[in-house]
Amino acid sequence: MRVTAAPTRCICITASLLAAIPAATLPEGKLLDLTHPFDSATVYWPTAQPFRWEKESWGPGPGGYFYAAGRFQMSEHVGTHLDSPIHFAESRRTVDQIPLAQLTGRAFRIDVSAACAQNPDYQATAQDITAFEQRHGRLPAGAMVLVYTGWGRHWPDPKRYLGSDTPGDASNLHFPGLSRAAAELLVARRVDAVGIDTASLDHGPSRDFLVHRILSEANIYGLENVANLDRLPARGAALIALPMKIHGGSGAPVRIIAILP
Repeated sequence: MRVTAAPTRCICITASLLAAIPAATLPEGKLLDLTHPFDSATVYWPTAQPFRWEKESWGPGPGGYFYAAGRFQMSEHVGTHLDSPIHFAESRRTVDQIPLAQLTGRAFRIDVSAACAQNPDYQATAQDITAFEQRHGRLPAGAMVLVYTGWGRHWPDPKRYLGSDTPGDASNLHFPGLSRAAAELLVARRVDAVGIDTASLDHGPSRDFLVHRILSEANIYGLENVANLDRLPARGAALIALPMKIHGGSGAPVRIIAILP
């Protein structure tokens, strides 16, 4: 388990935001939703239970007033979601054990979309990260790193987004992810979170899910199927990623919001 100065960082971010915003609420243009909606079109891992929602009550009740209530069911790792470290590392943090300070922080977007356009199985490299650092400065401890592949443009078409739309079969998937060397470098940088706009931090053909295992072992959680990364700046935004607080959960749906500079 790693101890950082995250609580201090979180307080500083909050204080700077409050100082910069005279009104009680943030201007709409300063908020960017990085979450795909959960609906019948939500893309899901071929072996997972898809998102399903239905109405329980919807209309006038016995008292004469309108009343609406529904229910949903899904696997933990569907749509825009968080992978807790225990997902691939025994005895690491579950969803409810991730500190709030680790769910908020400074966002850094690493753009590998040009390479991914040429190779659907591209794995972001350590060199991609160091090239970013040469332009924007070294990634600080506690950074929330988001890898922009451009794959969000295929959402919600499962055939194009996953590379295959065969139900129950995850053996022929094709989409970008991270490389082992990139994951190891991010661990060395002591980042808090790693996100991506594809279905997995590991690229589609992966069979050993090594990127998940490396990051999870270091108690770094993942964010997958992140939306609208084309609109996020390379640096300067604050990020809030709040999952459903599932006790003991290996993952959970998450609402991710960026506060733009």
